[in-house]
Amino acid sequence: MPAALSLFAPATEATRHEAATLIRDVRGIDWLNLLETWGLRLLAAIAIFVIGRWLVRRLSNALDRVLGRANVDPTLGGFLRNIAYAVMLVLVIFTALTALGIPTTSMFAMLGAAGLAVGLAIKDSLSNIAAGVMLIVLRPFRAGDHVVIGGQEGIVQEIRVFQTWLRSFDHRVLILPNSQIATAEIINYSMLPLRRMEVSVGVGYSDDLKLARTLLLQIARDNPLIVDDPAPVVRVMALADSSITLTLHAFARNEDYMDARSQVVEAVRDVLTANGINIPFPQRDLHLHYPTPPPTSAS
Repeated sequence: MPAALSLFAPATEATRHEAATLIRDVRGIDWLNLLETWGLRLLAAIAIFVIGRWLVRRLSNALDRVLGRANVDPTLGGFLRNIAYAVMLVLVIFTALTALGIPTTSMFAMLGAAGLAVGLAIKDSLSNIAAGVMLIVLRPFRAGDHVVIGGQEGIVQEIRVFQTWLRSFDHRVLILPNSQIATAEIINYSMLPLRRMEVSVGVGYSDDLKLARTLLLQIARDNPLIVDDPAPVVRVMALADSSITLTLHAFARNEDYMDARSQVVEAVRDVLTANGINIPFPQRDLHLHYPTPPPTSAS
C-alpha cells in the first residue's frame, strides 16, 4: 500500500501546484473592472435588443397601416411588412452584438458562407420564393380572381411565398408551385370588369336570316344581365353543310357571366323555334337490306 501511495504522490503534488497557480491567477483578476466593463456592455446590448425589437414592431405596424391606406393589395402589403420586419430585426441584433463587443465582420462572413451552402441545398425552394415574390409584386392575379393557370381553372384563394392555392368549381383545392406558375400560361378572367360571351346557333338555309338576327339581338337586349355598352352584335360566321351559323356576341359582368350565358342559350332555343326558325341538327338515315333467300329447287 505505501508503494501505491508513492506512485501517486508526484501526480498529486503537480495537481496541487496547478490549483495553486489557478487560484493566484483568479485572485489577480480585477473583478470590479471586469464586471464594470462587461456588465455595462451586457446591459447595453440587452437594452438595445429590447428597445429595438419594440421599435421594429411599431414601425412594421405603421408600414402596414400606410400600405392599407394606399390601397395596396393585402398580399403584397403583408409580404412587404414581413420583409421589413425581418431586415430591421437583423439590424437590431447585429447592433446589440456590436455593443457587446462581439466582432460582426466575421459573423457576416460565416452567415454568407452558410447562406451559400443552404442556398445550394434548397435551390428549388428558393426558385419558388423568387417566383412568389414576382407574383406578389407583378400581380398577374389576386385573391378572388377567376384564372386558368397551366390548364388548371379555379378561384385564387391565397398567394403564398412557396405556393399558390386555387379552389376549383367542383370544390377541389389546387396547390401549384410558384416556380411553375412563373413559366406557365395565365388566363385571368377577372382582371377586366366585363367578359364577352359567344353563343353560336345554326339556322336553316330556307329560313329568314334577318329575322333570326333580329331575334338574337332582342334576346340579348331583354336580358338584364347583358350590358348595353359594348352593345351586343350578331355576325354570320359560317355557311355549314346543313345550316348557316350565327354567333351572338354580348358582354356581361364577370360575376354574372355564367348565369347570363345560361339564360341566353335557353332563350335562343325557345325564341327561335317559337318564331318558326328552324335549328337544324344532324340526322342519319339508316337503310336496312335483307338478303334475298335462295330459290328453292323443285322436287
